[in-house]
Formats: sequence, C-alpha cells, structure tokens
Amino acid sequence: MSNRLTQIATRTGDNGTTGLGDNTRVSKDSLRVHAMGDVDELNSNIGVLLCEDMPGEVRALLVEVQHQLFNLGGELSIPGFELLKPEAVATLDTALEKYNASLPRLQEFILPAGTRAAALAHVCRTVARRAERAVVALERSEALKDTPRQYLNRLSDLLFVLARVLNRMNGGDDVYWKSTRLARQDQDSP
Repeated sequence: MSNRLTQIATRTGDNGTTGLGDNTRVSKDSLRVHAMGDVDELNSNIGVLLCEDMPGEVRALLVEVQHQLFNLGGELSIPGFELLKPEAVATLDTALEKYNASLPRLQEFILPAGTRAAALAHVCRTVARRAERAVVALERSEALKDTPRQYLNRLSDLLFVLARVLNRMNGGDDVYWKSTRLARQDQDSP
C-alpha cells in the first residue's frame, strides 16, 4: 500500500476498467469491485451517522469501525492480501455483548425508525448486509479469508443493536411493527 493518490482524474477508467491495489485492471462490474463499492458505501453511510448526536463511546466505536472498513476495502482491492484481522471481529463481539445487555428483550419486530440517528444506523445495517452478500458472492469465485465476511455479518448485528441504543438515548423507544395477525391473536386470546 505504498502508492498514494496524487491525481484523482486519471481517465484510465474511461474504458470501463479500474485498477486494483496490485496494479491489475478489472472490469468495473466485477464481483470484487461490487464488494469494494458496497464496503465504501457502508463507510460513507457511517460517516453520515457520525454527524448525529450520540454517546462518546458509541462515536469512538463507529470511528474505529470506519478504520476497519477502510482496511477491509484495502484487503478487497489487493487479491490475496490481509489487512482486516480477526481481532476486529472480536472487538465487535465485545461491543455487541455490552450494548445488547443494556436493552430489553425484543418481544416484537421493530421498524427501522425512531430517532434520526437510529434510522441512519438501520440504513448502515442494510448496507452492511448488502456488502456481506457481495463478499459472499466474491468468495464463490475467488479465495478470501473468513474475516471480511465475519466482520460484515457481526457489524450488521451491531448496527441493529446500536440503532436500539440510539433510540433510547433521550428516553425514546423502538418503533414496533403493528402486525395485523398478532393483533388478531391478542384479541382472540382469553
């Protein structure tokens, strides 16, 4: 990763290809480029989420996630290279355990809503799931380490939990799905 960008508009991509970190060129619609783009989009959405008011420790965690997503993007851009370490997954596991322990058990499905910060966390969660699907698709055709897939899987779970935390930040709550089937069951029960 010794090359640094000194020129942004190189025009080398005008033919529909892009350069990888190992100097190979691939089609811009390749599975690898899709995965890289989804990870980049996720990182950008987390940047938008970080514009919101949130507890300092949640902010610090999300900033660290951004750095790890940049590592993941770098790893995807250099076939066979490893930048994202298994310890990054362990960090997410620890955060999941910590934040989930402070939340009431879910009795119903929740909607991706509530406060603006929580809604943005849900957007990040859905982009993380898409990035995970892109990595899984890439794994079918090229060998990858397990860590990128595991990290994105765990991150989407953490973003769901953090959305619930952010909804409660100022005394709020989750927005629960109003299932007509469940409402009928409640009416029919003695």
